[in-house]
Amino acid sequence: MSATSRLADNQGKAAGIAPEFLISPEVLDSISPSGDRGGMVLGSGMQGEPLTISVLRPAPTRVAVIGGLYLARQVALRAMATGAWIVIGTGRPAAWQMIARAAGEGPDGRPSPLVQLRRLSPVELPRPSEDGPLLVVHDGGHVPQELFPPRSPWQTTMYVLPYLHPQAGGLVNTADLVLLQRLPIGQAQLAGRIWRLPPPMVQQLTTLKDDQVIALGRNLWRPLRLITTPGEQQILGPVRRGD
Repeated sequence: MSATSRLADNQGKAAGIAPEFLISPEVLDSISPSGDRGGMVLGSGMQGEPLTISVLRPAPTRVAVIGGLYLARQVALRAMATGAWIVIGTGRPAAWQMIARAAGEGPDGRPSPLVQLRRLSPVELPRPSEDGPLLVVHDGGHVPQELFPPRSPWQTTMYVLPYLHPQAGGLVNTADLVLLQRLPIGQAQLAGRIWRLPPPMVQQLTTLKDDQVIALGRNLWRPLRLITTPGEQQILGPVRRGD
């Protein structure tokens, strides 16, 4: 999968999207800009250049995040900044309340419908479109069930795995994009078997710093350093690995 696939184009449409989702400019400013048409800015490269990842695309998309909640919540914030609907299926809603609060409130004082917290059970999802893409977060442990499979363009299901487990190999191996934080040696060796990685890449997975991530996909191996804005730090706290 290309690291620069087409994302929702928010330029020139923000005035139409923001009122629909009841998101104020101040909220968007506290999160992070989505970047350009090429992708969502998540981090920087070795030379400090901004790097983008393709999360919201005109095709059903699977993303796996391995390593903890911080990275997954940051991806959700960035997706919200593009005007995406966020549906979070989780058994620990308290861990995601900060994302719902970041969406703000509507004129009636109720929480914005942009972010919805759900139980880990099949639910009817909003219909995604280019102007209103959908990110479904599946926070269901190390071997998640397929409860919210992406079935239509502009729907992405992001699986949040606290660690890499052998029984999750089938799911992560079919993901369009995998974001990996530092792994213990045993899990790094498992990653090497799942993705047929050479020993230097396996070793690199064990030495990543807390703010470093590997973006892995078809013909893609891209180390990056997370970029966190002051507004995001107020919501998420300092960059870290693990739950």
